[in-house]
Amino acid sequence: MKELANWWQNLPYHMDPVLFQIGSFRVQYYGLMYIVAFGLTYALVVYRTRTETRFKISLDDINGLTTSMVLGLIIGARLGYVLFYNLDYYSQHPLQVILPFDPADGFAFTGIAGMSYHGGLIGVVIATYLYVRKSEFSIFTVGDLYAPAVPLGYTFGRLGNFINGELWGRATTSPIGMHFPLAPDEALRHPSQLYEAFFEGIFLFVVFWLLRKKIRRPEGVFLSLYLFGYGFVRFFIEFFRQPDTQLGFVFARFSMGQVLCGFMMLAAVALYFYLKNREA
Repeated sequence: MKELANWWQNLPYHMDPVLFQIGSFRVQYYGLMYIVAFGLTYALVVYRTRTETRFKISLDDINGLTTSMVLGLIIGARLGYVLFYNLDYYSQHPLQVILPFDPADGFAFTGIAGMSYHGGLIGVVIATYLYVRKSEFSIFTVGDLYAPAVPLGYTFGRLGNFINGELWGRATTSPIGMHFPLAPDEALRHPSQLYEAFFEGIFLFVVFWLLRKKIRRPEGVFLSLYLFGYGFVRFFIEFFRQPDTQLGFVFARFSMGQVLCGFMMLAAVALYFYLKNREA
């Protein structure tokens, strides 16, 4: 039993984030996980359009929507991180928002690190709105179609975070804790990436997938359910996740993620009542 506990607690030390490397070119599990997440979401959405007759959206539109959403996600997630989590730094190093090197340090490679879920969400909403403006379907129809499929992708995204050894949890005395090589100390820490992979991913996916045919009105209801469900789950998991070093707690004992999730849940409730009144 002791050997099993030791293996578990030191598991992050035995994981190599690089899948393979040829010369200076390398492929990391993190990027692969995102490809899997996008692919699964796309496959589930296509499956729904073929098995649920209420969605009158062509494959060409699914392709266009998905491409727009991915672009909106990447741009929004990056800008969201800059604005919500590290504005002071990037206001002094603006080129590093989009460039993977620091011109002030002999063009030293820095990579593009830092993505915000909430920024990505805003980017997806904007990209979807821009796409559907000239279409025969609404953003609420798209929300009902995509929302039940999206959470499964989070499972793989969070596993990518775990393999990368990033976004670790707060210190704990529980044997479920792990030692993370990039953490600032040797304390056991909650594997919050795995908590998120399960609850934001598998749990929400199962709930939404089982309800997708049972709750159909008002149009757009799954968009509001998704916003509230993710915000609720993420809010509580944040109690186990280490706040960003440069921010710490931004309001009382709440992290930036919790504050943004609070606004997310309020927006979900407001959206639901808007949709109800819209169909009344």
